[in-house]
Amino acid sequence: MKNRILVINGPNLQLLGKREPEIYGNETLDDIAAKMQSKANEYGIKLEFFQSCSEGAIAERIGAEVMQNELDGIIINPGAYSHTSIAILDAIKALKIPVIEVHLSNIHAREEFRHQSMTGRGAAGVICGFGSYSYMLALDGMINKIGK
Repeated sequence: MKNRILVINGPNLQLLGKREPEIYGNETLDDIAAKMQSKANEYGIKLEFFQSCSEGAIAERIGAEVMQNELDGIIINPGAYSHTSIAILDAIKALKIPVIEVHLSNIHAREEFRHQSMTGRGAAGVICGFGSYSYMLALDGMINKIGK
C-alpha cells in the first residue's frame, strides 16, 4: 500500500466556479481538492492533483505513473476527452491500479455526444451527476477499492 491517489482533471476544469455554474456548480477546483484532501487525511492517504487542457499531457502523466508504480489508484475527470480520447483510454488500460472516472454533470442527461464515455471503458467505475460531490463519492469508492 503506497497511500497515494492521483486526481487528474482535464480541459476547462480550471474554470470551475466561473464556467456554466448552472451545470457545474459554484465550487472551484481548489475547493473540491481541499474537501477531498481533508477526507483522505482521515485515512492517511496523500492526494496529488494534476490538471491539464492537453490530451497528450494527461496521457503522458498516466504513462509516467505506469512506469513509476507508486500509486494505489487514479481518480480522473477527463472532461470532454471522455468522449473522444483513445490515447487516454489506452494509457488507463496500461495501469495495474484501479481508475475511477468522475463527472460533475450527468453525462447521460446531456447532449447525445456526451452519452458515451470512451475513457470510462478502462475505468473500474464511473460516477456522474452529483456535482462536486461526485469527487467525494469517487474517493469513497477508491478507498473501498484499495482496502483502506
